[in-house]
Amino acid sequence: MTYPISGACQCGQVTYQLNSAPIGVFACHCKECQKLATGPFSVTALIAADQIEFHGQLKEWGRMADSGNRNHAMFCPDCGNRIYHFNPDDTSTVKLKLKPVEFEVQEVFKPQAHVWVSEKVDWYQIPEGVKVIDKQP
Repeated sequence: MTYPISGACQCGQVTYQLNSAPIGVFACHCKECQKLATGPFSVTALIAADQIEFHGQLKEWGRMADSGNRNHAMFCPDCGNRIYHFNPDDTSTVKLKLKPVEFEVQEVFKPQAHVWVSEKVDWYQIPEGVKVIDKQP
């Protein structure tokens, strides 16, 4: 994979440039991620904060996660797409929600593990050979 790669929100107002590979990519099955994704799970790429650049206006919203950590979300105020999440107590990483649509870079965002499978919907089958974690890794 050649870096940087880039992506944008649905309306294009917020863009990002990712300068190196994610630390890890996870499919999260917790109830909050199901709401976020409007599906059975959301895919999150854990990124070193100094390896990604964001451009455009962002709006912030926060909540306490089940883990006890603060979870803040940055999103596009125009189209509403979630861009990334972060813990304000640890700003060394961001949890990128947007994925690039270019086919040749989609493999970068293939989940390496499925987390919070204790809250997984019954009808979704996790692919064989993928690491499964009952709750928080």
